[in-house]
Amino acid sequence: MQRFNVQGMTCGHCVRAITQALKGSDPAANVQIDLASGEVRVDSKLEAEEISSLITAEGYVVQVV
Repeated sequence: MQRFNVQGMTCGHCVRAITQALKGSDPAANVQIDLASGEVRVDSKLEAEEISSLITAEGYVVQVV
C-alpha cells in the first residue's frame, strides 16, 4: 500500500477523478481516499512516480508519504 498526501481535494468529484485516473492505468488498483486528511492510499502494480504523475495530471499537488 502506497500513501500520498494530496492537496486540493474537496469533494466527491475529486475522489472520482483521482480514482478513475488511477484505475485507467491499473483497473485492479485499490484506491482509498480520505478527503479530511488529504490522504490517498493505493494498492497497485504502478510505481509511486507514475501514481503521482496521474494525480498531478488531474490538477492536484502530490507528496509521497
